[in-house]
Amino acid sequence: MTLVLALLLSVTLTFAWLWFFVRRDRHPEPLWLLARTFAWGMLAWVIAAALEASLGHLNVSPLPLVAALMVLLHALIEEGFKFVAATTAITELSFDEPMDGLIYAVTAALGFAFMENVTYTLGFGTGAGAWHAVLATLAHALFSAPQGYALGGLHWQQGRGWVVRGLLISVVLHAVFNGLLAGAGGWPQLLALGGTVALMVGLATRYYQAFEAHAREHGPSEYFLFEQAQRRR
Repeated sequence: MTLVLALLLSVTLTFAWLWFFVRRDRHPEPLWLLARTFAWGMLAWVIAAALEASLGHLNVSPLPLVAALMVLLHALIEEGFKFVAATTAITELSFDEPMDGLIYAVTAALGFAFMENVTYTLGFGTGAGAWHAVLATLAHALFSAPQGYALGGLHWQQGRGWVVRGLLISVVLHAVFNGLLAGAGGWPQLLALGGTVALMVGLATRYYQAFEAHAREHGPSEYFLFEQAQRRR
């Protein structure tokens, strides 16, 4: 029964955060495309986990430099595959305004987090799984916010450098967060972790506000108006 409750907690947190982020979209995305992006995020976790597992003993190296490099490499692998999962939506007609970059990046991230939480619960037990779900679900969404902002910038004709920068910011935030969690305990570490979380929340808020302002200023896109007209027929 406790296992079922832990898995239910993971499901509840995942879809609660998904609703929290998606509801900010003034022009809601198709459910089928959100579901597909979420599924791509789940697959991204499977691929990333397999690749990380292939690193073998390097994952538990006692050497500080190797351990730090592994934290960075894991962040690069996970954010890279989450990014690929999010980009599966950008060629669709529904990807028609900057806000959509954030919506699909967060959706893919939550699919990734959901698979990670379920596997973590089954592998390490209900207590560890519950704490992991509480910490990791929102964290993965916040890690992906910079790359979502970068994808949204495609509507502003930003170049590849813009997208690469967004992805790199996501990787750095992920690596710093994981490194602080894995480090020695103490008030300095807790303060640094709190500061990192505050920075991620601040960035995500800024990105959403920028895209909301853009949506208010420009109104519905041409595709959105066409779609609405088709529905009225």
